[in-house]
Amino acid sequence: MSFHSVFLQSPEEQAVRGWNGPLPFYMTHSKERPSEREEKALRDLEYLQQMYPARVNRFRQRIAEMLDKTDYEGSMIYDEYPDRCSLRALAASMQRVFQKEEDNPPADEMLQVLLLEEIYKRRRGSSRRRYTTFF
Repeated sequence: MSFHSVFLQSPEEQAVRGWNGPLPFYMTHSKERPSEREEKALRDLEYLQQMYPARVNRFRQRIAEMLDKTDYEGSMIYDEYPDRCSLRALAASMQRVFQKEEDNPPADEMLQVLLLEEIYKRRRGSSRRRYTTFF
């Protein structure tokens, strides 16, 4: 018996399982499906976003509203590798909207982070993906 198998399993497990080695690879995985893990991660992200300061949360919601206009089949936000220049141009156009609407618009960096976060959420858990899983 190897050194590791002695410490990785109790004597009761050895008697029940009928072998003296460590657990096989397939038995070490959790029974949770990858889609469940993604849904759980998105729920965690949304919960933590609720704790953002009120001003940042307002910007985040407005960014989501503006991003709805670019959320369509074949949109660049769903590309495997979205173009950095296109994302920056989208952020710049949103920044211009904020400058017209707000007395104190968000900083460029904060707007870009909130935009990328919203794109991530849509790519991982969008309602569009739920419909396409049936095909």
